[in-house]
Amino acid sequence: MSDPNRFRFSIDRGGTFTDIYAEIPGEPGWRVLKLLSENPGVYDSAPLEGIRRILQEHTGSLDSSNKITGEKIEWVRMGTTVATNALLERKGARFGLAITQGFRDLLEIGYQNRPALFDLEIKILSLLYSDVMEVDERVRILSGVSACGTASAAERDNTGVEVLKSLDLVQVEMQLRGFLEKGIDCLAVVFMHAHVFSDHEQQVGALARQMGFRHVSLSSEVMPQIKIVGRGHTSCVDAYLTPHILEYIETFRSGFCGKVPDIYFMQSDGGLASAEVFSGSRAVLSGPAGGVVACAKSTFDPVSAKAVIGFDMGGTSTDISRYDGEYDWRHENETAGVCIQAPQLDIRTVAAGGGSRLLFRNGLLTVGPESSGARPGPVCYGNGGPLSLTDANLILGRLLPKYFPKVFGEKENLPLDLSATQKAFKSLAEEVQQEHAMSLEEIALGFVDVANETMARPIREISLQRGYDPKDHVLACFGGAGGQHACALAKLLGIQRIFVHRFAGILSACGIGLADVTAEKREPVGATYTPSIWPVLKKKLDALAEKISADLRDQGQKKIEFQYYLNMRFEGTDTALMMEANARADFEKAFLQRCEKEFGFVLQGKPIIVDDLRVRATGKTDPIQAVVLTKNLESAKPTEYSQCYFREGYLKTPIYRMADMGAEEVIQGPAIVMQENSAILIEPECTARTSTTGDLWIEVPASEESFQNDPANPAQLAIFSNRIASIAEQMGNTLQRTAISTNIKERRDFSCAIFDADGDLVVNAPHQPVHLGAMGSAVRKQVEFYRDAICRGDVWASNTPQMGGSHLPDITVITPVWQDNEPVFFVANRGHHADIGGSVPGSMPPFSETLDEEGARIESIKLVENGLFQDARVRDILKDSRRLEDNLSDLRAQVSANTLGAEALCDLAKHYGLPVVLGYMKQIQCSAEKAIQTAVRKISKEKRLKEVDVLSAVDYLDDGTPIQLRLTLDQIRGSAIFDFRGTGAELKGNLNAPRAVVDSVILYCLRCLTHEDIPLNQGCFASVEIIIEEGSLLSPSPMAAVAGGNVLTSQRIVDVVFKALELCAASQGCMNNLAFGNEQFGYYETIGGGSGAGPHWHGFSGVHTHMTNTRITDPEILESRYPVLLREFSLRKQSGGVGRFHGGDGLVREIEFLKPLTVSILSERRNQAPYGLHGGEPGAKGENEWIKSDGSRKNLGGKNQFNAELGDRIRIMTPGGGGYGRLED
Repeated sequence: MSDPNRFRFSIDRGGTFTDIYAEIPGEPGWRVLKLLSENPGVYDSAPLEGIRRILQEHTGSLDSSNKITGEKIEWVRMGTTVATNALLERKGARFGLAITQGFRDLLEIGYQNRPALFDLEIKILSLLYSDVMEVDERVRILSGVSACGTASAAERDNTGVEVLKSLDLVQVEMQLRGFLEKGIDCLAVVFMHAHVFSDHEQQVGALARQMGFRHVSLSSEVMPQIKIVGRGHTSCVDAYLTPHILEYIETFRSGFCGKVPDIYFMQSDGGLASAEVFSGSRAVLSGPAGGVVACAKSTFDPVSAKAVIGFDMGGTSTDISRYDGEYDWRHENETAGVCIQAPQLDIRTVAAGGGSRLLFRNGLLTVGPESSGARPGPVCYGNGGPLSLTDANLILGRLLPKYFPKVFGEKENLPLDLSATQKAFKSLAEEVQQEHAMSLEEIALGFVDVANETMARPIREISLQRGYDPKDHVLACFGGAGGQHACALAKLLGIQRIFVHRFAGILSACGIGLADVTAEKREPVGATYTPSIWPVLKKKLDALAEKISADLRDQGQKKIEFQYYLNMRFEGTDTALMMEANARADFEKAFLQRCEKEFGFVLQGKPIIVDDLRVRATGKTDPIQAVVLTKNLESAKPTEYSQCYFREGYLKTPIYRMADMGAEEVIQGPAIVMQENSAILIEPECTARTSTTGDLWIEVPASEESFQNDPANPAQLAIFSNRIASIAEQMGNTLQRTAISTNIKERRDFSCAIFDADGDLVVNAPHQPVHLGAMGSAVRKQVEFYRDAICRGDVWASNTPQMGGSHLPDITVITPVWQDNEPVFFVANRGHHADIGGSVPGSMPPFSETLDEEGARIESIKLVENGLFQDARVRDILKDSRRLEDNLSDLRAQVSANTLGAEALCDLAKHYGLPVVLGYMKQIQCSAEKAIQTAVRKISKEKRLKEVDVLSAVDYLDDGTPIQLRLTLDQIRGSAIFDFRGTGAELKGNLNAPRAVVDSVILYCLRCLTHEDIPLNQGCFASVEIIIEEGSLLSPSPMAAVAGGNVLTSQRIVDVVFKALELCAASQGCMNNLAFGNEQFGYYETIGGGSGAGPHWHGFSGVHTHMTNTRITDPEILESRYPVLLREFSLRKQSGGVGRFHGGDGLVREIEFLKPLTVSILSERRNQAPYGLHGGEPGAKGENEWIKSDGSRKNLGGKNQFNAELGDRIRIMTPGGGGYGRLED
């Protein structure tokens, strides 16, 4: 029980503000305080200052040393961005990384994908570790044996782990000594397969502690889970942040005298941990987690069981969460450029907040993602900032300056500056009004509408992905800016109830006070599930529970509850589901049911694997208590009235103070309710009621969304563009979630798109660049093929270049979308299948001369006919595939993705009417055309070209074949002509690139020129002409081999375009296609290299460039699934071209084969080096070697295949990027 005579503090220490909710003895029982997190001239620590002020206010005294007397405080609970900020700003502890030999650069390479597809200057935050040492140790997983539990020395013989190289602790000690001599006294240890064999890590950790390292993070302890990249990054985060956090905790403790109160910190998973055990890897989402807990504890009604969507809108971003009686966790997430493999509440963040910038671009109103930040902030802050969303709400009368503190302006003593905002908006309105007649208020409201649509996207995503409709939820609104948008957002999503907590402006702090103390442990299993294995698993779970119970008892917890989980997946797939376990559960049935719900199908007959066990323990604590209100004798009166702008125009709007309102009061909209730290807008026709605890419930009537049929309206056009793009993205999410192959699910080698009735591209989700714009031809070819025989319920599939395909492994699935009796749209997706037959495993033969050698040709089949999947038909066509069942499963996933897209488009047409949808689709294409015209004019002016000027460039394939370009840029029309005449003739080999590939390259290059987010559609080609000679390698004959055209020639075309424009030096110009296998399986991967330097940037190392961004398989996954050993994966040092700005380095990847396999390599830039620009040196050419088991070596050249024997290796050294500018300049 809590002590009524002592204080309890719940604190959310954010980046800008620190929010404090205190339970105090006596009346009224609570106190709320908001302070600046950083205020050096006034106080050193905002949390301590807040506690000090509240204690002094209620007790009248402090210790003579000005320290806080701990005896008066029962506990302090805190969520903090200290860890997040240290990670973002790279201000953690100096530490060294000890990693298995051959992998010194693995965590720098990561999965080799770049964060932004169209940024030629690749920006990734700096490394966390200060130095790295490679440890000569190695273990491998034995084929066909499952490891059940972490392997120790005593168990080694029967765990399926073989020690290939034991530790030399004398050598390790010398290496560690080197760290200490450099002043590095923190360490992260990351060894291959340490999740199942931890001995080597434990030995190094013990040695490091003996030598005086002050903090050691072992990956086998931090997160004992497969995937060395995620586990390694998580261990690095732990080593980087934990010492930093411990210093912060010690500083915080030093602010108390006498008995220090119990101090708990919020973890990323929504549970508290005592200060003694709080660690860096669990601290990254500490603050936002409090808001999710508050939503769960204050909004969710277990009786009605109506799920809750949390809507936390702040200054720079909005966090979205969902709760339905159980928390949703993510066990792998990327934060600040680091992949963290630890339980975190599933919080989706979108770059839309009060500080999001307002811009008018290409006929569209856009909100964000750029932000004005806390300083200078929006225009109304008086610091010279740009127009932002807060300014739009101010213009509309939804924010009232008199209710805000006077903390703005240069001296932080002025109110919000309405006149400055009005002046800036008038200037923007003049720009908009040149194209469309809109009042200043209509423009401001338009920006608000666009922001609402942007925030609705992650809400749809977090609910629809799990099979739930957003309208079946309660919207829990909090954060400083959320109240201004809640009603409109609810209407947009069809949600009819909104909950606004009494302390919505500081709700994360309240949630921290409501949280429980938690801890969890995991243990790897890797066993096939059968009912008979449950007793063994239960015994292990109980043992884990006993360990956690001891941990929580050490933290003072007595009432402990446990949850057991099995992490289960189908054999051969990568996506596991965390299934809660109890003795009565039928795990197989529960797993299959959940797969059906989340993925849309189950893999009948596939063994189910239990990857690991998880136990979560909760110490039930006394949370903060709800404050009960009494009814007022009279209803609260408005403090004043204001004119507020809505869609109906200006309306007289009463202003209420929440503090004046009692329980069960009713307010009819329009109205504004002022809370202590936020403003809540009650829109017309909405009704608000106060609860007995002072919270606000808002009823939103079901109504049709107001949407005028005016395709030129810049706000409505932006909203519609977002809506359709969201559908394409949801298709991609569905495809990735429901596919089973590594290629689609993990490497993400797919794209999704939406087309109009003519087969013209409307939206292409930016998944893989090589697919951008490439499917339009495929759709039109199928429409032409079937003509009047298009039937409802049919889905088509195709892969041949003649029918608009790129290369045979890329199968395009096309679904007509019907209204009444005709197809009015088409949805399509293209996915790369790891094997579809052909002469070599992986269906990427290096020596193919005809299309038939590259796999199954599908000009057109009805994949689904009359609503039924044609299993037998597909099996017959793909009978030579080495992974037929995977093909079938992925094709079903492709159909599912299209089905989702088709249903969403039908709903859109039903809601707005088909003419409206078609009108906006056409206008979206016009917007894209305008964006390209603007980009052409801009680059022409930047390069001081003539009004009509011609640029030219040529580059050569490794066999000497030229790719020739004459590029005509017309500033007057904003047009471009890409003339490839002079390019070499069709090749005997497979580097021929179909027209669809050329289209993709041009669209990618054009998008790179715009430097802004634009719709990727047919409009991009409206002012573009592409001229290609028939019979050239860019327009080959129907049966020409094309396997390499999609993955190699496409990269070289990009290099030629950028060479003509002199944008940057050549990148690696290759995708380094490696395939191996036998008659039972085929594996395929592409390998990154160096990116080219530019006029003000260095190239990036070890990354995929331009036309691909596929991820590479995690080394532990690779070795656990296939008979190979990854001997090295590192950066190829000094392979980037020298220059004023140097090119990025390539990669070294060496794989040993553990059984006889057929191996093929298909690569470029082995004879022709990636060019430098303006005096920069070229990057190093790539090399491929076959290293035989006897040590002899053979240069494979760029394209080759061989039959590997046991112990043979392939060593691939990928090209570096070219340098830019002379070194001496």
